[in-house]
Amino acid sequence: MLSLNRVSKFYKVGTFGGKELAAVRDVSFDVNTGEVVSLIGESGSGKTTIGKMVLKLIEISRGSITCDGTDVAGIRGGAVKSYYRHVQGVFQDPFSSYNPIFKADRVFGMIRSEYFADMARSEWNGKVEAALRAVTLDPGQVLNKYPHQLSGGQLQRLLVARALLLDLKILVADEIISMLDASTRIDVLNLLAELKGRGMGILFITHDLSLGNYISEKTVILRRGAVVEMGATDKVFGNPTHPYTKVLISSVPQLHKKWAEVEAEIRARGGDDSGTCLFHRAYPPTARAGDGADDGPTLFKVEEDHFVGCFDLGEGTCRIA
Repeated sequence: MLSLNRVSKFYKVGTFGGKELAAVRDVSFDVNTGEVVSLIGESGSGKTTIGKMVLKLIEISRGSITCDGTDVAGIRGGAVKSYYRHVQGVFQDPFSSYNPIFKADRVFGMIRSEYFADMARSEWNGKVEAALRAVTLDPGQVLNKYPHQLSGGQLQRLLVARALLLDLKILVADEIISMLDASTRIDVLNLLAELKGRGMGILFITHDLSLGNYISEKTVILRRGAVVEMGATDKVFGNPTHPYTKVLISSVPQLHKKWAEVEAEIRARGGDDSGTCLFHRAYPPTARAGDGADDGPTLFKVEEDHFVGCFDLGEGTCRIA
């Protein structure tokens, strides 16, 4: 349904924009119907940049993003409005999505004016109520209230309900539970699982491995804007191959271990992989030389539905960096 093919994003930096910063490099993956894909990486790895490109909030520098076969970069004019009927995003800070001087349900009024202007008031009210109940919200408790009168979890679910009013196929969920308390997080995660069961594709952007492992069928690990490991979630977590993935998984808090023990294990594990970059061993730079975007594979197949990238993201002899 949603497909990214060797997508890159570059920003002009330095004096007079004389240099380029690669925020995203050669990223390829798919989000299919009824599938949750977790995009995992530390801050600055390019996760949110990818989400913004999918949502047409920023332009693609190279590569392509397609939704149901339509090139997203080529959508213009009225077609953009149609695109947003099927693709929506919910972001990390729910409070920033609302204007504090307006009541929270104004977000529904904006949807109505753009997509359902001819719908009768009674029919529209019934549609809104059904969407709110689908995200376990009581209309009487949340409608006609200002954002500061609602919790972060309620505001997040209001945004998901807004998306449900449309014929949604893809939801970009960018760190949507990172600002919520533990008791609310599971409700939002279970809501996403329910939406997946309805056939919605979800791009779940997070830095929390445990959440990605809990909810997704596919996992994409990003480092410095590039995919370093990707595949079925059980294989990426059960058989991590890239040193960065191993460090991430080792860093997940464990109640039965002190942090000093975990650090010692990370250092020991990191030293085991020196000089064993599977990607460059299979595809040395000389074998991949070409004309830029078509210069051969970007990932090495470890096993069925499990791929790994270069250890140091460079083009020469690899080392763990």
